[in-house]
Amino acid sequence: MDQPTLFESKSAEVKKIVLYALGDFQSRKKVLADRELPLDRLRGAFKRACEVFGVEELTDEGLAIALEKLGANVKKVPSFVAKHPFRVTVQSELAEKATEFYENEIKE
Repeated sequence: MDQPTLFESKSAEVKKIVLYALGDFQSRKKVLADRELPLDRLRGAFKRACEVFGVEELTDEGLAIALEKLGANVKKVPSFVAKHPFRVTVQSELAEKATEFYENEIKE
């Protein structure tokens, strides 16, 4: 078997962080699917996910890229509109996948 490269393993870790954060957000009875949210509303969940995985917090741009790679719709807004200048819409399929991932992670 081939060893994953440093980039591939970092990418896999970021994917886990994003899925965990989205699942965490929903576990707090907050609606995520098919709803546009400012990135700022999701920052707490991302912070908790980074703590769980023992990694440094991701930048807004890093989160935006990771969310897009997973299929979320991310729009950049002018920085004078918001401190964290992105709006995120997560489709229901991704929201369900995140909930499942989160529930599996907290069982372990």
